[in-house]
Amino acid sequence: MNARNLLLGIVAAALIALPFVYRQPYHLHVMVLILIWSFAYTSWSVMGRFGLVSLGHGGFMGVGAYVTALLWNHLGVSPWIGIPLALLAAGALALVVAYPCFRFRIIGHYFALVTLALSGIVLQVITATRDQTGGSLGYTPERTKGSLLVALQFDDKETWYLIALAVWAAGLVIWYWVDRSMMRYAMEAISEDEDAAAAAGINVTAEKLKITLLSAVMTALAGALYCQYQMFISPDTVSGISVSLQMVFAAVVGGIYVALGPTVGAIITIMLAEGLRIGFGTQAVGWDNLIYGVLLVLFIIFLPKGILGSLLERMRAPGKS
Repeated sequence: MNARNLLLGIVAAALIALPFVYRQPYHLHVMVLILIWSFAYTSWSVMGRFGLVSLGHGGFMGVGAYVTALLWNHLGVSPWIGIPLALLAAGALALVVAYPCFRFRIIGHYFALVTLALSGIVLQVITATRDQTGGSLGYTPERTKGSLLVALQFDDKETWYLIALAVWAAGLVIWYWVDRSMMRYAMEAISEDEDAAAAAGINVTAEKLKITLLSAVMTALAGALYCQYQMFISPDTVSGISVSLQMVFAAVVGGIYVALGPTVGAIITIMLAEGLRIGFGTQAVGWDNLIYGVLLVLFIIFLPKGILGSLLERMRAPGKS
């Protein structure tokens, strides 16, 4: 076993043991949120790193959260079944929106605008169907009177930490799998020149659809898990343009081309939101989105590779000289 694998094993063991050694509820709660949002941001970066800038991922996250909760409340469908159905719904929505875009070569800022419309449409549908979804007031999955495992409802933070940790790790595995697959080389060629990629035998539409579908389904899973953990969702917390922009901000600030970049972005966004909530209470509502916007512009201009990406570049620089 080399030193790298040994280090990874030690880190993994420490992360798994953490909730059994350190049981402070609030801190575990914050760590669960960081892990769930890290997975969501990683989901966006899987697609965004290849130039497919989506502003509609808030819509996919909303679909994952609301479909799971609605199936449970209205039909009694366990989240173990409801979550896969929610992922299918998000995947179908991604295909409906993405296929015409890729088929008719809608790229760049035009693609971003289409996905922005998607995010807004999902938000409006949730708000308009308030008799079923609770609208802007939010929606609460019903507490089970039976098995907590069947309902995927756990009261202890330790269980949710381990679930969130497993999902976060799965997100990193998927990121590395894409990074080391032929899909990466195909998408890089497509992002450079679609015509040249097509001439080289790459099915441009199919490759872009695959990465978009993967990203959308992962994001929907993050929404479903967030819903089950918080036991309350609203259009503002799991859907809409603000959530989509939050994903873009976190991925860019942390480092869109680094596997752990979105995790760094999640630490920043969650700590910022919690700091504002504790320090200013209701007076700080909306401040986090304002700060995200300002910082996003500054990072794009002065630190385009993000915090982690820039640090890794500096660490490698002496070896190149």
